[in-house]
Amino acid sequence: MSGAASLDHVGLGTRDGPALWAAYERLGFRLTPVARQSGRRAPGAPLEPLATGNRCAMLREGYLELLAILEPARFDNGLGGFLDRYAGMHILAFGIADAEAELARLRRAGLEIPGVAHLERPVDAPDGPRARFSRLPLPDAPEGRLQLIQHHTPELLWQARWMEHPNRAVALESVVLVAPEPAASAAALSRLTGHPLEPDPAGGYVLPLPRGRVRILPAEALEAVLPGVTAPALPFLAGFTVRTEDGNAAVRRLLGGLPLRTAPEGLMVPPELAGGAALVFRP
Repeated sequence: MSGAASLDHVGLGTRDGPALWAAYERLGFRLTPVARQSGRRAPGAPLEPLATGNRCAMLREGYLELLAILEPARFDNGLGGFLDRYAGMHILAFGIADAEAELARLRRAGLEIPGVAHLERPVDAPDGPRARFSRLPLPDAPEGRLQLIQHHTPELLWQARWMEHPNRAVALESVVLVAPEPAASAAALSRLTGHPLEPDPAGGYVLPLPRGRVRILPAEALEAVLPGVTAPALPFLAGFTVRTEDGNAAVRRLLGGLPLRTAPEGLMVPPELAGGAALVFRP
């Protein structure tokens, strides 16, 4: 079966990694160690250290990537350009089983993709085991880094020691994308993932996947879905929903002193406290 199978992860970007990582630890996530990334500027180019490094909140289903520019003099793989628009969520990744087969599918669909990009990063120590990925980015996507990703070493990422969070988060469930032309953005995501669209009750479209979904909405629908959130620019990856396993009891206990808001899907942490994107905890 071709096409994306899951909402694999979202990525938030920043130029201040320690501040973003501390914010997510305050929100009750247990993060992986800092990992410096390596990659190739183009398919077939040599592997080189990148400007970026991340820490992740690994969930039982999906994960959150907290990505920072750590060495500005190095190649940042486009992250700096995204951050010039706004600090926040700029990565939306969909899990696949076979990158080469997906490349062939996308080329048949008329997308000019030069090839599969390969990335890797250490899991713990810099000289220890390295997690390896293959990814297929949607070229020149104004919405951000929209990509398909194949994990070659999932056992190195989804380790039990990193999946038990004080806030009891267990799954990445949905993402809200606000677009000036929702139909165009929705069509691009449908083409990338290989899945059909459905109407969204709030207006716009929803892209349902075997695991997870993406809502592609007009700007006027944002207030009803994520109360009090405004778009610094369009398109805008505005927020995401994480499911908890205890009905949000731990979230209420741990985050009771924060100005949480009630959203249709659960308790919402406003963007200014969650790295630039609204974080909704769903019971």
